[in-house]
Amino acid sequence: LHALILKLLDANRLMSVATNRPDGWPQNTVVGYANDELKLYSFVARTSQKFVNIARDPRVSIAIANDMVDPNAIQGLSMAARAAPVMDRTEFERAGAIFLKRFPEYATWPAPDPAFAPMMRFTPEIVSVLDYTKGFGHSDLVTVFKPHPEAKVESAKRGWFRR
Repeated sequence: LHALILKLLDANRLMSVATNRPDGWPQNTVVGYANDELKLYSFVARTSQKFVNIARDPRVSIAIANDMVDPNAIQGLSMAARAAPVMDRTEFERAGAIFLKRFPEYATWPAPDPAFAPMMRFTPEIVSVLDYTKGFGHSDLVTVFKPHPEAKVESAKRGWFRR
């Protein structure tokens, strides 16, 4: 599953990030991302509702997938993650290089000012891997344990259709 997760992360550039608003309603936005293994990085404006929500509650939900013509070919990721601004300069520079490799069209733009748009790190804790090639509606739930690198996997063998 680790290889499939990385394949799906590497094959996409956009993710939907849902945060928790103060009134309890979810707020969902699409952002560009780059990943270093399972860590995802994105720039977020400090003036945005997303940043305000994350500062208050770092728990986020992320969805990543491509559009598919064949419903039996759907593959995607749904993640429960924690978001935090990248404060370490070495990590910021490494993630910035990964971001520019993923988005070369930004190479001529000035670097984002962290005072206005900090780079955020999204660290998944639970990953649901959708893989309908194994059966319509199939998903595997991967729980990332800390501090142990092992993961627990549960397969959703139940399908959408009665047989």
